[in-house]
Amino acid sequence: MRLRLTPRDDSYYEMFADSANNLVIGARLLAELIGDGGDRDAIGEKMRACEHAGDERTHAIMRRLNGRSATPFDREDIYKLASSLDDVMDAMDAAVDLIGLYRLERLPKGIIDQVEVLERAAELTAEAMPRLRTMKDLARYWIEINQLENQADQIYRRLLAHLFDGGYDALTVMKLKDVVEELEAAADAFEHVANTVETIAVKKS
Repeated sequence: MRLRLTPRDDSYYEMFADSANNLVIGARLLAELIGDGGDRDAIGEKMRACEHAGDERTHAIMRRLNGRSATPFDREDIYKLASSLDDVMDAMDAAVDLIGLYRLERLPKGIIDQVEVLERAAELTAEAMPRLRTMKDLARYWIEINQLENQADQIYRRLLAHLFDGGYDALTVMKLKDVVEELEAAADAFEHVANTVETIAVKKS
């Protein structure tokens, strides 16, 4: 039996759970902005604070990763997971920022559909992160995320077709397309998170 000379650092589990819970907050802020057209400045400030909190969590993971303690799974996978979680938040924050900067008052319904997918993906991810500790019941998570990402792709393509069907002036099309693409990037990043979790689970099995 091989003895572990360096104690394993299990704090990563809690840090990943915190990062995922922060994504739930971000997705809800995005939904609040899209849904009822609330105080956009206030929502934008909350989202920036949420993004800053996400950055702090990511940096904390990276700092710990540079230490000498043994990790619960491969360092490369820890890096990928932390980076992908951060990518989700960055894309959602960018979408909120663009809506404010572009002063977009009228948003296509398809954007609401995109945000609903992101909300569900955030909830599933937050539920899955604590299960990394035991690696149990994770297959359903990455399967559902994959299905959501496929749904997000379909919504994205329909939105692009809608934007270019002549109902908007060229400048508005460009502005809305920027927002739609950031939301699509968030959906893609959620899938990257799930793919990394699947990789980790396979290696641990």
